[in-house]
Amino acid sequence: MPFSGHGDRRTVVVVVAIQAAISLGYFAAMAHVVIHLRVDLGLAAGLIGLVLALRNLVQHTLSLPVGALVDVLGPVRIGILACLLRAAGFALLGTVSSLPWLVAAAVLLGAGGALFHPAAQSLLAGLAERRRARGYAAYMMTLQIAAVLGPVLGLALLNVGYWLVALTAAALWIGAAFLFALLWHAPPVRVVDGVVSGVRTVLRDRVFLGFAVVSTPAMLVTDQASVVVPLGGVDAGAVTVFACVLAMVSAAVQPWCAVPGRADRPGVLRAGLLFAAGGHLLLAAGAGGELTGLVLVAALHGLADGLLQPAVFQTIARLAPPARFGAYLGVQTSLSGLFAFAGGIAVGWSFDRGPGGATAALVVLALTACAAAACARSHPGQAIDARDAAQAASGVKQERP
Repeated sequence: MPFSGHGDRRTVVVVVAIQAAISLGYFAAMAHVVIHLRVDLGLAAGLIGLVLALRNLVQHTLSLPVGALVDVLGPVRIGILACLLRAAGFALLGTVSSLPWLVAAAVLLGAGGALFHPAAQSLLAGLAERRRARGYAAYMMTLQIAAVLGPVLGLALLNVGYWLVALTAAALWIGAAFLFALLWHAPPVRVVDGVVSGVRTVLRDRVFLGFAVVSTPAMLVTDQASVVVPLGGVDAGAVTVFACVLAMVSAAVQPWCAVPGRADRPGVLRAGLLFAAGGHLLLAAGAGGELTGLVLVAALHGLADGLLQPAVFQTIARLAPPARFGAYLGVQTSLSGLFAFAGGIAVGWSFDRGPGGATAALVVLALTACAAAACARSHPGQAIDARDAAQAASGVKQERP
């Protein structure tokens, strides 16, 4: 059962502190990892792409079983393990030079990411609705602030060497493990048995699967913003401005999303997808060639990111039985991640074909977002109410604590 009052506030404070620590470490290290791999270690671009893609593939592939595992073992245990795995991954990343050890670092980082996100979000999902909405908004604002400050921290440490950047990131993740331990005696959700049964529960839920399919493109159309802008030939200074504006706009949207019952409205998901579509269309039209146009694109993608992440989280929390949130999140994240992985490869291949291929990729990204927005019509809350009524009438026992 969820805690309330003081227990809720304590959970939010600790989870936000965890987010601050791990996000500063992550963005400090990952913002400069390509330069480290390229300049310090002399890796070819293809090998760099392989290492980075492997991390994403491991993280998204493991999301399905790991989400259900969180429901079984509890988010605190999984969160501590996630932080230790990522700390080991960053420590390796900054101290090894051979490809096999870099691959090992990528696998550890991917596995840690697959464990961390369902653990942290399960803690928030177990809160009362008002605290959950506000807590997730604070969680997202902290992430975006760290996305601005982390690269600056990494740049300052880079003067000594990337090894210091990576070890600092590892230390911050170890600190986050200790913060998770503060919640050891206060689990916000009931722990259940059976990883396989958790996945089966999700796969039998047609209402949720419909939402999962509709929201699958959200990760692709938002994540690719930070890829297609530098691929389009924008210099490092403009890329920095783009990233900062995007993060600040996304953070600014969070207080609006913090109102209970607002972010899980289907109109919020549609709006986020349409903002992303608009950003990609502006890039296709050449708006990224000037700073003013690039700032406008960043603002649109900031709105998209700021709306889509709370919309997906709050809707999953609304549709999932509290004891099965991890399994539900794992299925949605796995679908989205694999779609984003395949789409990212296709986008990169298209940009290699020249300006025509780049424009085509941006238009396809925009059309994908528009198609998903067009499909996001029915209100998930109405759908689940209808489903629960039907189950009650038929005597089906619902899995709720």
